[in-house]
Formats: sequence, C-alpha cells, structure tokens
Amino acid sequence: MAESKLDPIDRKILAELQGDGRMTNVELARRVGISAPPCLRRVRALEEAGYIRGYHADVDARKLGFEVQVFAMVGLVSQAEADLSAFEERCRKWPLVRECHMLNGEVDFILKCVAPDLSTFQRFLTGELTAAENVASVKTSLVIRCAKDLPGVPFEVLEERLNRDC
Repeated sequence: MAESKLDPIDRKILAELQGDGRMTNVELARRVGISAPPCLRRVRALEEAGYIRGYHADVDARKLGFEVQVFAMVGLVSQAEADLSAFEERCRKWPLVRECHMLNGEVDFILKCVAPDLSTFQRFLTGELTAAENVASVKTSLVIRCAKDLPGVPFEVLEERLNRDC
C-alpha cells in the first residue's frame, strides 16, 4: 500500500486514529463514513503495510515523577556507519533516552531524555553518555516548558498538497 495508493478514506482513518487510537471500530467507521467491516479491513491493511506502527497511551511524565526533560546534542569522534549504528544501538538500551535522531550538520545526534530529577540525569550524563565509546562532545538543554507536543503528522497539510496536485 504505497503512499499514492492511500485513498481519502484511508487517510481519514489514519487521521482519526492518530487523534484517538482508543475509539471503537464502529465509531471510527462512523467518523470516516463507511460501515464497520470494511473499516476494520482497512485498519488491518494499514497496520500490515506499516502505516500504523502501534497504539500508545499519552502518559503524563510529570505525574509519574519525571520532572526533568533534556535535549542532548551529541557529537561523535567517528561518523563511520558502524560507529553510527553502534551509538544508535547504545541509545536504544538507555532507558532515560526516549528519542534518538541522527542529524545533518554540526551535531551528529539529538537525544530527548527524561529523568525524575537533575541528579539522576547528571549521573546518566557523566557516567554513561559522555563516557560512551566514540562520544566526542555533549551539549544539553533543559526543557523549561512545552508549548506544543503533537503526535504524528499534520494530515491537513497532506490533504492540501494532494488537492493542489490534482
């Protein structure tokens, strides 16, 4: 199911589920204007094709005691593919690292980290991240507040682009 093969109903299904992944199939079918059985078939096809990677609860980190959020910009000594892959694998194993993105430019990776407090983050920073093999530099920025945090993609932009290209 290539991107060009997604019809308007498939895109509506994705947009609705992105906003509320817990709705029933009957409610989803009502919102997108089809009956429940074909809606369920479409959802399963979107899952199998990889458009839907999973369903997750939006957990409030602060209510769970994770008061600190930090972005860490990491520079590596070597950018050879084996070294990049090794760093990515190491990031997958660090529980405090919630996101890891390889970048183009001065910084090789940006990591989104959460911790219950600054001392926990500092122990991770000095004991694990800066001490990791191939890490040349780490610059951190503490998040003061979040003004916007939306999941997924802006379907309205996709629809506008598709309508413009018709």
